Amino acid sequence: MKLAWVTTISISALALLMGAGSASAASMDKLVADAKAEGQLTVIALPHDWCGYGAVIDGFKAKYGLTVNELNPDAGSGDEIEAIKANKGNTGPQAPDVVDVGLSFGPSAKKDGLVQPYKVSTWSSIPDSAKDAEGYWYGDYYGVLAFEINADIVKKSPADWPDLLASDYANSVALAGDPRASNQAIQGVFAAGLSQAKGKVDKAGEAGLKFFAELNKKGNFVPVIGKPGPLAQGATPIIIRWDYNALADRDTLKDNPKVEVVVPKSGVVAGVYVQAISAFAPHPNAAKLWMEYLYSDEGQLTWLAGYCHPIRFQDLVKHKKVSDALLAKLPPAAAYKKAVFPTLDEQAASKEVITKQWDSVVGANVK
Repeated sequence: MKLAWVTTISISALALLMGAGSASAASMDKLVADAKAEGQLTVIALPHDWCGYGAVIDGFKAKYGLTVNELNPDAGSGDEIEAIKANKGNTGPQAPDVVDVGLSFGPSAKKDGLVQPYKVSTWSSIPDSAKDAEGYWYGDYYGVLAFEINADIVKKSPADWPDLLASDYANSVALAGDPRASNQAIQGVFAAGLSQAKGKVDKAGEAGLKFFAELNKKGNFVPVIGKPGPLAQGATPIIIRWDYNALADRDTLKDNPKVEVVVPKSGVVAGVYVQAISAFAPHPNAAKLWMEYLYSDEGQLTWLAGYCHPIRFQDLVKHKKVSDALLAKLPPAAAYKKAVFPTLDEQAASKEVITKQWDSVVGANVK
């Protein structure tokens, strides 16, 4: 899912949140009525096991009674933007109302006139560094790249990126997407490169390509998109994946096989995704209501239950909205202390290198 990058936002910055605003009851009532009159919301690229989206969608439907038309759950961020472009004049079921994409597509979609502004009622509790000032896009959740490991097959789990080059991991390592079109995969290449480049962000793109070229040459890289099925079957017993996806797989598989999730010791890259409403949304009120739900306490806590850190996380903690039981299910904070949040300029430069040079440097056609 998703082609884009991350934002300049530190964990400490997330703590500098203001109190949440609130929409008037009358305005919300009207929005609900107008959305129900439209009757439907069309989403795209939202797998149910990604960030707890299955529960999010079910919660929205149950609360408001709208039909949710789900397009191409396994699409990437680039596919989402192309779907908006391809359906500018289409009000049918193939036109997405909303998108959830990596951050770099927020500014570019705004520049290209593909999204429209809308500020949710909890706008003030979203950090300024994770939203467009005019409301064209706003951060929703973040996580870090981790190793998802079939521990029944892999007896000695890799602790860091260089470990993946060992002969122990022959025909074992996969990316969770095509690095020419998937944000998750591109971030995986970047993270490996950041480790190899000793933390030098400007060198991470090229270093990541060289790392995967070596991984491929050694026969350790498996050029298929890593998913829970192949992981469980042993076809790709190690997947480079967002921590929240890996943790969700761990719960879903219920020790069949046993799944271990390792945040690497170096090259810890955090990514923020963003929400936006299509400028050509056939159901604009349903889209706005969806955003209100996502950024409400209920929506944010549902993401957290899916192991994603919602963008309003610190605000929720401050107001004691997060249960101790839920906090206990999250990975320890120590694993995230070295997380790097590249700037947009750094993201753009690395994305250009990785997407354009993957074929020539690595030469592995991921399918």
